[in-house]
Amino acid sequence: MSHVTEPKGRAPQPLLERESEILAIHRSVDDLFGVPDNGSATRRGGVLTFAGSGGIGKTTLLAEARRHAVERGCTVLFARGGEQERQVPFHVMRQLIQPTFAAMTEEERRDVLGNWYGIIAPALGLTAAPKGPAAPDPQGVRDGLDWVVTHLTVRSAPVVLVLDDAHWADAESLAWLTAFAARAEELAMLIMVACRPDEIPADAASLRALMGRQGTRPHELASLSTGAVARIVRDTLGENADDVFCRECWAITGGNPFEVVELAMKGRDRGLKPHQENIPQLRDLASAVKGSGLIERMEQLGTSTVRLAWAAAVLGTGIPTGIVGSVAALGEAQTAEAIDQLHTARILTVLPSLRRTDVVEFFHPLIATAVYRSIPPGVRVAMHGMAAQALVDDGHGAAAAARHLLEMHPDGDPWVVQQLRQAARESFSAGAPDAARRYLARALREPPDVEDRAEVLFELGSANLLHDPGTTINQLRTALEEPKTEQGLREAITYRLAQALAHTGQLGAAAELLAEEARGATSSRTRLRMQAEQFKWNSVRFDEENSPARSRLLSQFAKRLTGRGLAERHILGLRSWDAAMRGEPVAVSLDYADQALTGGLSWTDQDFGFEVPAVVAPSPSCTATSRAVPRSSSTAPSWSSRRRAGAARTCRSSTPCSATSGTGADGSPRPRTSSATVCRSPTASDTASRPSGTRSAPSSRRCSPAATSPRPRRSPVATSWRTASPRPSSTPTPRPYGASSSWPRAGSTTRRGTSPRRASASTSAARETRRGAPGSSTWPSPR
Repeated sequence: MSHVTEPKGRAPQPLLERESEILAIHRSVDDLFGVPDNGSATRRGGVLTFAGSGGIGKTTLLAEARRHAVERGCTVLFARGGEQERQVPFHVMRQLIQPTFAAMTEEERRDVLGNWYGIIAPALGLTAAPKGPAAPDPQGVRDGLDWVVTHLTVRSAPVVLVLDDAHWADAESLAWLTAFAARAEELAMLIMVACRPDEIPADAASLRALMGRQGTRPHELASLSTGAVARIVRDTLGENADDVFCRECWAITGGNPFEVVELAMKGRDRGLKPHQENIPQLRDLASAVKGSGLIERMEQLGTSTVRLAWAAAVLGTGIPTGIVGSVAALGEAQTAEAIDQLHTARILTVLPSLRRTDVVEFFHPLIATAVYRSIPPGVRVAMHGMAAQALVDDGHGAAAAARHLLEMHPDGDPWVVQQLRQAARESFSAGAPDAARRYLARALREPPDVEDRAEVLFELGSANLLHDPGTTINQLRTALEEPKTEQGLREAITYRLAQALAHTGQLGAAAELLAEEARGATSSRTRLRMQAEQFKWNSVRFDEENSPARSRLLSQFAKRLTGRGLAERHILGLRSWDAAMRGEPVAVSLDYADQALTGGLSWTDQDFGFEVPAVVAPSPSCTATSRAVPRSSSTAPSWSSRRRAGAARTCRSSTPCSATSGTGADGSPRPRTSSATVCRSPTASDTASRPSGTRSAPSSRRCSPAATSPRPRRSPVATSWRTASPRPSSTPTPRPYGASSSWPRAGSTTRRGTSPRRASASTSAARETRRGAPGSSTWPSPR
């Protein structure tokens, strides 16, 4: 299967003095079909790269490689970078993948992509961006692309992936291709890449790494010799071309294959005799092949034809002829006439597209660059605006128009702001946050209306949160100061600003911001949500002045809550963690954790964050059951549901197996029991005596004297964290902002046969001795 489309009317260029490159291509394709090794065929893929200046013959060489791969029965995936499409995310990936899915129905696409459909379909342009604030992680999109290409390779092997003009490829596609190239050999895939090394952008480190992968150097294409140039001239103008004429052709073109072929074709069109006395006319023709001479020759074709060429250069490759004519302000008849003239002049050609419509493309990227740079700056900006409007009107969407809007001058146009914001949302949905930040920054410079300015600042600040939290703080503070901000948006800005402050270590400022906004809130639900956020950030502060008072307030709040909403469940989760950190009875932490998890806590909620689910999941109520939860689950299931699944192995007691003296966060006394008792999980007989379908009673725990001397005890939090998320002991566990040395350490383990809750209970007495009584200087604040 191949999706190779060759331009109509383009004469095939001869492949001279490229024997070594062609041999490398043939050998690499042969490796895809297996090399006999001990009686069995071993398929082997790899990466093959070519480098050279513009017009040196890279495109012709890759076309020959594609033709040879198709003849051998390979599946060919082809894409080409575009000078005007570098800022369009996943532009190259869409060229590679879309032809495969173009003939499928929607049901077939969903069946092939499976669970990855919702993640990668927007990135590949197979479906519209979903509505809502959720956006996939960029790494998740790259993982999905890995799966799609791997699936295609296994199903349609052997596969040859060809990327031409890689120096103009978008950053998102290049990042994926560079990472995926390491798997090419094991997947029996051949990746061929060609680029101009002197035009690789400074920020395209991934492309430089790909071109020099594993210390290899790309095949560098050299200029043609005088003999090869003479062969091209004689094939085009006749065998009677004398040596002096052929040598002059080589001197004029420098042995550049594109210029040699174009010069010979122009000489044939003019009826030039290839003899020494016609060298002056040859030099005149050479000036019309490139640069200013090419533009002068194009301008002689008429104003309408020039406008069409300008429109094609602004729009880029693969644009239907109707849109090109609309941007050029030409009717159908005028558009067709102009295309014919440009085709005769070897400037433009027409290609069929996947949608069975004719699209325009320049004969060579060098011509497209020359035409684009010849457009007067004012006209070029105006044509970008017309191109954006034409693409939106034709149904291509805001993302296709966004790159043109970036080239326009700010003018306070609400329509521009609207399209850029929509393009940013689509880019987020496609897993391209960098492009979304560019679009939102440009929308802010437009600028937006006063009513929309706070919302644009909020969207831009949210986009910068993980990339540049310092900038996020400035943008969100500015958004809060905007005079016209509705209450719901102001609350969202407050939560996100507090999150940014906390992630930069300014936990006190985050808590103060929430307290100030809560005082001005008119809704009880809003005040509750802000109180939950305040509790969250205060619980990990080093400099909290009165943590016991905060714990008592948290305890009073939690007693009145039932877990009806996420804000209530977050407070209950924080209460569970606070109880565990302060050494309160295990049953207290268990009860609150169960209430928090019963309604569900999402790991991926962008508004509430991951912090509370992260501390509730490894709590005593969850440690022994976390193995039953898939890592891909976005919601932490309830403790009761996982116990019904048969994963629970912890103690079921309302009384701690071992407790310390003192008081809990709510001021109630904590009982003391002998530290020489250990708790065991219910036996089969215990379970059999329980009525069917009922949960175990709190008193079903069995305690017995320890048979052996106590082993060294460990922190209950460290034990539960280790069980919930195993880590190698050599890998350091990053601490959250503001966490102290009492935060769980990497490598903490429970002894064999001891449940996490048992370890939690049996170590409280030792923890009392180490830390001191409540109120002393050594008593730890909850973190």
